[in-house]
Amino acid sequence: MPPPTDSTSAPRTAVVTGASSGIGAATARRLAEQGWQVVAAARRLDRLGRLSAEHPGVRPCALDVTDPRSVEALADAAPEVDLLVANAGGAFDLAPVADADLDSWQRTYDVNVLGTVRTVQALLPALTRSRGHVVLTGSTAGRWVYEGGASYVAAKHAVAALRETLRLEVVDRGLRVSEIAPGMVRTEEFSTVRFGGDTARAEAVYAGVDALTADDVAEAIVWVATRPAHVNVDLVQLTPQQQAGVSKVVRRPSG
Repeated sequence: MPPPTDSTSAPRTAVVTGASSGIGAATARRLAEQGWQVVAAARRLDRLGRLSAEHPGVRPCALDVTDPRSVEALADAAPEVDLLVANAGGAFDLAPVADADLDSWQRTYDVNVLGTVRTVQALLPALTRSRGHVVLTGSTAGRWVYEGGASYVAAKHAVAALRETLRLEVVDRGLRVSEIAPGMVRTEEFSTVRFGGDTARAEAVYAGVDALTADDVAEAIVWVATRPAHVNVDLVQLTPQQQAGVSKVVRRPSG
């Protein structure tokens, strides 16, 4: 994979949201290793501090994508941006529609959709100046539906629509817009958060499956971000070999 800059150019700046863990942290690391200056943004500054200590090219920035003032502060902290990886998101329940907790639905939509819109709005002037690139972290849930997943599925379908619409709206500004849509990814927190801290139930999700890792997804994000400026990769959907759709997951026996 070629580095993002040559020896005569200044390092480019990337903002990565949701950078305190999982895909966001892995993406921040990989971009820094490629020579980018990375603004790693998330709520948990302690984790961002450790990430920054590991990689001098990473600068931590407090961010809550559900708080407009926090997003405005991010824009002030990053006046020059070449790449936005809008990765902050999450799933918070597995209730069927009949039993939907609307507070959980609102939280899911606010973090995954409205938080993405807030971040894009705030950084779009800087991205326009740099003729930059927006990469959204979507999901196969933005194309596949499954029982009990309605709140997350609805949010990620909205992210897919957001990417397609934004692409139309900014093409004449020279910006690129992409979406990375992973399937089953085993990270340290996603399923644990979804199951309210029930680690045994979270582990069962991945039993017998060689799932994607955060690094697998981060590698795809960095590959998309480092294509030549005239190339827009609209969508990359990646899944474990054992996953072919929602209802087709081949689980190998343990032991």
